[in-house]
Amino acid sequence: MSALAFIGLGTMGYPMAGHLSRKGHSVTVFNRTRSTAEKWQGEYAGNIADSPADAARHADLVFTCVGNDNDLREVVLGPQGIIHGLQKNAVLVDHSTVSATVSREIAAALAEKGAGFVDAPVSGGQQGAVNGQLTIMCGGSEAVFTRIKPVLAAYARAVTLIGPTGSGQLAKMVNQICVAGLVEALAEGMNFAEKAGLDVQTVMDAISQGAASSWQMVNRHKTMIAGEYEHGFAVNWMRKDLSICLEEAQKLGAALPATELVDSFYAEVQAMGGGRWDTSSLLARLKKA
Repeated sequence: MSALAFIGLGTMGYPMAGHLSRKGHSVTVFNRTRSTAEKWQGEYAGNIADSPADAARHADLVFTCVGNDNDLREVVLGPQGIIHGLQKNAVLVDHSTVSATVSREIAAALAEKGAGFVDAPVSGGQQGAVNGQLTIMCGGSEAVFTRIKPVLAAYARAVTLIGPTGSGQLAKMVNQICVAGLVEALAEGMNFAEKAGLDVQTVMDAISQGAASSWQMVNRHKTMIAGEYEHGFAVNWMRKDLSICLEEAQKLGAALPATELVDSFYAEVQAMGGGRWDTSSLLARLKKA
């Protein structure tokens, strides 16, 4: 088994690091809030480091799962960053959702140290992380991907090499563009069914067997009917991701009219006090109208 480090024990990282520990790897964790790391250590076998650099010092593979570009730069390139402890020939696997630009920047900095890098954003939400059923989109060299893929199997049901560095993040942008449109369509359909006097559950049972079905429909319609929005990826984080999508689209000259519109709808949900609601709360916006 490998010596691993995991930086960032948030909603996703906490269970992901736990799966690695349960697989028998020697895991050292770091989290900005040390009490979270101590709680993790109470549930899983592993060590706590005092800094990202210390966590990386004896690790063959280092995993990060943090909030945004600036967070990633800090934990990798900052004064106490991973780069200062990373061994030659070690690999950093970044599970954050960030820009392709920062991924390429970090890959270049690590290459100068003789270390590898894979951008590996995930899809599947908290439920997927807890159940070890995430989908992972990777950007990097085939040689490094082949090395890390068996380890990622601890918490993934699908791991795909998309292309060179940055490709994983670009694929995650495609994922979020598609999800945003699907959730809005589902919310509109459910709201329409209710306004039409139909039993929404009966409608969902019927159409989920046909062409309209989606992961969002199958997994979120019951909580949406109940008006419960505490079961997944938060609106605040979705807006962060969509801002990355829209910025990249502007660089590429790719039109995202529906994504821009749904992003504005999520801004309205935030204004309703729903920043921490899950993304299916687009229905709450429609019901308020």
